[in-house]
Amino acid sequence: MSRVPLIDAANTTADRQALLGQVHAAFGATPAMFRAVANSPAALQSMWGSFGALGGGRLSPLLGEQIAVAIANRNACEYCLAAHTALGRKAGASSEQMAAAQIGQSSDPATSAALDFALKVVEERAQIADGDVQALRAAGFDDEQIVEILAHVALNLFTNYVNVAFDVPVDFPKVALR
Repeated sequence: MSRVPLIDAANTTADRQALLGQVHAAFGATPAMFRAVANSPAALQSMWGSFGALGGGRLSPLLGEQIAVAIANRNACEYCLAAHTALGRKAGASSEQMAAAQIGQSSDPATSAALDFALKVVEERAQIADGDVQALRAAGFDDEQIVEILAHVALNLFTNYVNVAFDVPVDFPKVALR
């Protein structure tokens, strides 16, 4: 059971209703994570705005989902692992690609470099070296994409922490942590 209430869009303030309505329109439902974050309209606006901004960025939706499952697995966030595995499949990934990304692997060299970088940022608390950024450049990423990778890491840390700390119930098909 969630440690914070899951806000019901039908019985809340207008600002929460408006944001939860946007989430519902995008997903066809209102995932529990957004209902938990809706306890703070400011936090919900921040999270939803970040998803929208990064969704319009230069990284492919597939790479964003692969980064998300790698970070979710590393942080033992069952909610994000389930959600982003489903979203990765919707973005065109195979089950095998998502399972590999979950443990930070990919047969694609650029994806592999991005996953290595993202996980190093998480594990080392962003204490990275010049060579870590150079490895991304060598894999074909430009500075705009490198900053977007870091933004995906930050957003996924936020969502992982929300779901783990508040014990948000998983409302996507479950995926086993590895």
